[in-house]
Amino acid sequence: MSAVDVILVLAFLFFVGSMGGWCLEVLFRRFFSAKKWINPGFLTGPCLPLYGFGVAGLFGISRIPIHTGYAWLDATLIILIMGVAMTVIEYIAGLIFIKGMKIKLWDYSNRWGNIQGIICPLFSLFWLLVSAFFYFVMQGAVVEAVTWFVSNIEFAFVVGIFFGVFFVDFGHSMHLATRMRKFADEHGIIVHYEKLKETLREKREAAKEKVGFVFPFEKLTEFKEQLAETKERFTARMGKGKKGAPAAEEIAATEAPAEPQAPAEAEPPVEAEATPAEAEAPESEEKQ
Repeated sequence: MSAVDVILVLAFLFFVGSMGGWCLEVLFRRFFSAKKWINPGFLTGPCLPLYGFGVAGLFGISRIPIHTGYAWLDATLIILIMGVAMTVIEYIAGLIFIKGMKIKLWDYSNRWGNIQGIICPLFSLFWLLVSAFFYFVMQGAVVEAVTWFVSNIEFAFVVGIFFGVFFVDFGHSMHLATRMRKFADEHGIIVHYEKLKETLREKREAAKEKVGFVFPFEKLTEFKEQLAETKERFTARMGKGKKGAPAAEEIAATEAPAEPQAPAEAEPPVEAEATPAEAEAPESEEKQ
């Protein structure tokens, strides 16, 4: 295939993987985790780029010629490479948002062996299982889909429409992320994106307002005020900076604020305070 054909095929795989992954996440949250219809991920539309890059990566790796003389060993090596590649993609995506945007899209901090709350052995095992499923079950169908796409290149028009909508959606979501980052920088925190959405969702449900599936931040106060109000429902984990000074590393939505009580003394408000147990929690970084 020419370079243009390769680019078109990768774009097609990204299109299929992003939308297919989004559908899987929606169904998983509806029937297994949250038990609700929730729009997953960072973008507004039906697209999860992590899955798009994953499918393109898995397809590329499956094309690697490995010939050890043993079919089972060839398959094992390919699956291991796929699993490692998916873990690396997940880590890079999470790190970019944490370091660049001060947003944690997902959080594995409570999982054993996690690294910065971005990756952990359990989900690396899941990626291995996904890789095995792709290799033994999905690979043939994906190859057929790619062959069909190359033979019906006019379908690239549909893929082009998808990318047009994707880039508009990405720009809109990055605008929100920029405002989140400004708030996070001002308060020295990392915002948990999914927990923020869930907190605002609960707030709207408590007020008997319609909960939007597509736009989680619509029909609320100005965006910065939303974050400020939600901050009262967060707990802080404290870490130490490079020079040994304590700093609030992240804020996670956990529970509703306690009922207000009359203060015993007039003291300046403490923005974030950690218990000894919280202070010992490992620092982490987002899923999202």
